[in-house]
Amino acid sequence: MKYSAREDIIQLTPNWKGERFPDGRPKVPADVIARIRKITIEEAWGPMWMKGYRCQFVTGFQKAKADLKLAGRAVTATFVPARPDLDQTLLKYGHEVEGRKGQYNQWVIDSLGEDDVVVVDLFDKIFQGTFVGGNLSTAIATRTKRGGLVCWGGVRDLEQIAEIEGLQVYHRGEDPTAIADCVMSSFNGITRIGGATVLPGDIVLATMSGVIFIPAHLAEEIVDNAEKSQVRDIWGFEMLASGKYTGAQIDTRWTVALLEEFLEWTKTSEKAKPYAHLDWSKDLADLKKSWEENPTGIPTVAL
Repeated sequence: MKYSAREDIIQLTPNWKGERFPDGRPKVPADVIARIRKITIEEAWGPMWMKGYRCQFVTGFQKAKADLKLAGRAVTATFVPARPDLDQTLLKYGHEVEGRKGQYNQWVIDSLGEDDVVVVDLFDKIFQGTFVGGNLSTAIATRTKRGGLVCWGGVRDLEQIAEIEGLQVYHRGEDPTAIADCVMSSFNGITRIGGATVLPGDIVLATMSGVIFIPAHLAEEIVDNAEKSQVRDIWGFEMLASGKYTGAQIDTRWTVALLEEFLEWTKTSEKAKPYAHLDWSKDLADLKKSWEENPTGIPTVAL
């Protein structure tokens, strides 16, 4: 086996067609990650659910900061309970063959770059299952700038972690003990966080609701859909407040004329400027086709 092997990561993520990091992880652009920070769990969850990605959300975490959202590219690690022969073999391999320094958790943190999020399965171990304390959390913050940690296990030095500017840590509990009696069986491989399956390079979105893991190849599509929903709502609320349209007109399948009126509004409204990058050509074409195929008005294509 190899830790964080480029060829393995590429094999696991064939649907990603864009740029990759040297380790093979999909390199979802930084501007897409910045946009994802502004969407909700529900806005990400809906399109993924419809595409069959139904094991991507997990809740039940504690958070280092109450009101800080977290978004970034997953760097994954999986731990198993300690077994002396396995521990000796893997530590020796990491040190002597791969040239790594220190302990398993340090190997992961030493690999981080901007906008990375450590996603670690510590099999819900809290006593002697503390993946980071104050020092390693500071290292995460320094390396990732806007990243953080999602740990299905514990942390220590929580008071120190909470004071680190810009860092968010999702965890299952706190304990003063250091990490022990566990072995890292995988680094940048498939991991599980609660009931969610995570691959290296997935986009992590963590909010007050919980954590969702977005496949890299869907990230831009999902944020486009979320932003379209947001700006449609802005216009829809205006129309409802003015009394121009009823709730039934706004909240069901739009007519072509309604969408065209909305698109004209996006060209001039100050409220629509943050969404000026969105391309609506396919939406308009799909809606026209939908009404041609089903002129009765019974919904067949969701907007």
